[in-house]
Amino acid sequence: MTTVETAIGTARTMVLNMGPQHPSTHGVLRILLELDGETVVKAVPDLGYLHTGIEKSCEDKTYSQVITLTDRMDYLNPLGNNLVYCLAVEKLLGLEVPKRAQYIRVMMVELQRISSHLVWLGTHAIDLGAMSVFLYCFREREEILKIFELFTGQRMMTSYIRIGGLALDPPAGWRQAVERFLKMMPSRVDEYETLLTENRIWIGRTKGVGYISAEDAIAMSMSGPTLRAAGVAYDNRKVFPYSSYEEFNFNVPTRKESDCYARYLVRVAEMRECVKIIRQAFDKIKDEGPIKADAPGIIPPQREKMKTEMEALIYHFKIFTEGFSPPPGETFVTIESPRGELGCFVASDGSPKPLRVHFRSPSYINLQALPKLIEGQLISDVIACIGTIDIVLGEVDR
Repeated sequence: MTTVETAIGTARTMVLNMGPQHPSTHGVLRILLELDGETVVKAVPDLGYLHTGIEKSCEDKTYSQVITLTDRMDYLNPLGNNLVYCLAVEKLLGLEVPKRAQYIRVMMVELQRISSHLVWLGTHAIDLGAMSVFLYCFREREEILKIFELFTGQRMMTSYIRIGGLALDPPAGWRQAVERFLKMMPSRVDEYETLLTENRIWIGRTKGVGYISAEDAIAMSMSGPTLRAAGVAYDNRKVFPYSSYEEFNFNVPTRKESDCYARYLVRVAEMRECVKIIRQAFDKIKDEGPIKADAPGIIPPQREKMKTEMEALIYHFKIFTEGFSPPPGETFVTIESPRGELGCFVASDGSPKPLRVHFRSPSYINLQALPKLIEGQLISDVIACIGTIDIVLGEVDR
């Protein structure tokens, strides 16, 4: 207990630990709350309980081996993590990825974005008392995970995007699976909106809660839907296009209200835009063509060549035993993850292992705004605010 001076005199406040094992902290997060009754006077997020050490582990792996670590960072966006790391290494190597591989990458990361938003919406709705929305969202996520399994053999940690291209050619029947999803998804987003957008309880729990001004959001380096809900139309896919995003036609949804309700509306609108991008990528992808850059000694040779050509066999052996050595230098690349601006810094000293790998993770940076959102709000609003920031603790504590 501590004593504070308020407008009506001296009051006693209570310090409360929320987490690190609370069901609504979306991971192992501890928030130290100072309360005056049910009103939050002060909030201090406390991180580090997951301590995965992923960035340090990267220094002990070859460049290709690091890809499996990126999958496990933001575990709701494995393909996006693969992409930003591979783009950084490709920039270091000066590799040009074939257009067909670029379009497939776009299609897969946009499917991943929808999948991530579905997990966010389902769990956020449960936090605020709407149980059925979770079941609806995971119904569609299951369809996306089936597509990932079809392409890669894995539902989540796919490691599908590789340095210089992709791990595998799209499988037989992929067009039918993606087409079925594209036809189904718009009506399913309508269902979520029918359940929530005009729901009085949902509006009561989210409207006017967790406000942050655009100026404060920019000052705190926030990005993604949290920033766009404050009226700032900043999206890396538009501002710094990568993987041929400049060829795609889509809108950047924004709102002005900058509260929990606005952040919900932005993410729902983003799901609709993702469907548009996936449709365009689907139409651009040719049935034949290379999916890897032509770079012997860096990109593993085709298996048939490896079985028939001695030179290809030697390259294969050396790549998987020693790795490849990029020239000394540094690169930094950013992409738009479901949570905001995801950056990857890679430093090379000319050896087969990176000297340093660092990720600019949006969950970590957006989380610093949490005290600004919840101070002066009620305890129940803390849950709504954590939910609409959409943090993934694997990315925060990497």
